[in-house]
Amino acid sequence: MIKLESVEQFHEQINSGEKVVFLFSADWCPDCRVIEPLLPEIEEKYHSLTFIYVDRDQYIDVCAENDIFGIPSFLAFSGGKEAGRFVSKDRKTQQEIETFLNGLDI
Repeated sequence: MIKLESVEQFHEQINSGEKVVFLFSADWCPDCRVIEPLLPEIEEKYHSLTFIYVDRDQYIDVCAENDIFGIPSFLAFSGGKEAGRFVSKDRKTQQEIETFLNGLDI
């Protein structure tokens, strides 16, 4: 998973035309740590998507701009447009994440 390095990179990824999924997370978040071991398998299964880790604490302005107020949360873009969001403060299962990814309009 790519780690977001700048706000500019965030916008570049959105406008790249690629199918990109941002994972908003934080090191201190226990629910985020629960899904962490699942992510490599999910990335492999959905290899046509680019996954990017966004540290909520480092990019709080990006979170606010995109109405991300709970973590872990997922925000997907395709062709520069939002394709879907799975945003809440609730713990997520692998099945819930895959159901979200399967339902994306991309």
